[in-house]
Amino acid sequence: MNKLRDRIRIQTDGQMKTGRDVVIGALLGAEEFGFGTAALVTMGCIMMRKCHLNTCPVGVATQNGELRKRFTGKAEHVISFMRFIAEEIRELMAELGFRKFEDMVGRVDLLEVQHAVEYYKTQGLDFSKVLAVPAVPAGGSLRCVTHQQHDFSLSIDAELIQGAKEALEHRKPVSLRHKIRNCNRTAGTTLSYEISKRYGSKGLDADTIRVKFDGSAGQSFGAFLASGVTFELEGDANDYFGKGLSGGKLIIYPPKASTFRPQDNSITGNVNLFGATAGEVYIHGMAGERFCVRNSGAIAVVEGVGDHGCEYMTGGRVIILGKTGVNFAAGMSGGIAYVLDENQLFDTLCNLEMVDLEPVVEKEDVNFLRTHIERHVKFTGSDYASEILKSWDEMLPKFVKVMPMDYKKALQKLKEQQMKNSESAEMTEEVFL
Repeated sequence: MNKLRDRIRIQTDGQMKTGRDVVIGALLGAEEFGFGTAALVTMGCIMMRKCHLNTCPVGVATQNGELRKRFTGKAEHVISFMRFIAEEIRELMAELGFRKFEDMVGRVDLLEVQHAVEYYKTQGLDFSKVLAVPAVPAGGSLRCVTHQQHDFSLSIDAELIQGAKEALEHRKPVSLRHKIRNCNRTAGTTLSYEISKRYGSKGLDADTIRVKFDGSAGQSFGAFLASGVTFELEGDANDYFGKGLSGGKLIIYPPKASTFRPQDNSITGNVNLFGATAGEVYIHGMAGERFCVRNSGAIAVVEGVGDHGCEYMTGGRVIILGKTGVNFAAGMSGGIAYVLDENQLFDTLCNLEMVDLEPVVEKEDVNFLRTHIERHVKFTGSDYASEILKSWDEMLPKFVKVMPMDYKKALQKLKEQQMKNSESAEMTEEVFL
């Protein structure tokens, strides 16, 4: 550890509220500090802990227009708070005799346990190892004294950008083919940056840039992929597949020569589509744990997922043509999921605190489900999904619709409001006639 200490930066967070907290953290060896709760409070948060219910009384965490009017927070409030923190740190540093913050890092010898204040929860705690002064080897340091070297030599985006030049500059469709290895991370992110820089969030027309990959993709394949880009991968992918997807299309399927059953094997890693906002994903095979966490707008079709699927999802739609792990839909406040529940055990795997399970009977749901399964077959060539379509009348009753309760109420209110507006417009038209 001593050999590594001068090459890493230690960060601490959790209930950091004062300059004293920062100084203690620094003396224990931290160089970076995370503020969460305190910064929220300066913006007006009163810690109701009802963020997921869309009923925040001070308008911090809500999409309700009337409640958002109550929000009075300003960036200046946070700036003022952090300035007070910095001033207190300077005062404490002066008392301790430090001129520079970095000189204070790791000086555990200046800390001691206050035994005069007794609290039953602290009785019997031994802080000797926490407050032990580490041995520093010759030439070593208690803080980070080197800078991280960012090596972009393994990035393939430079080649993609060059190959997509006509599309980037003149919006002309291009098709590329590229090998990929698991050391090639965040493939497509810099390409998406180039698109966003030129055309904003609207991006390019659908399928303007098509790239066919072969191999094993590294972490964050297709992260933040912009509208107009389609990535097709024949192989497999690591964690964070499609992270922050922003309108692009991702297609993945096993190598054509493979002999295993894709619907029974994982083809992508954990935390697929984390924080996705738009786009489409078709996965011929299973995904890992925490599939579509915080998805707010993307559409995904997958043939099975691990634990915690659709956790904290707020929008978008997900079709799962197979098994799920436990704790499905935990904290899911929006969006809709359709799960093929062939063994009738899904209700024991789903977290029912915020969602209801319904049959898929409404015409809109049936059409959406069938349309996107057909697209899944078209893009991935899935024999498994094709069999589902062939037995559609038999398979449809086995699908379960996972619907967040409050989201359903919000959609119903929106529908009623639209009907009132429509009736009002018709009455106005009759008056003019």
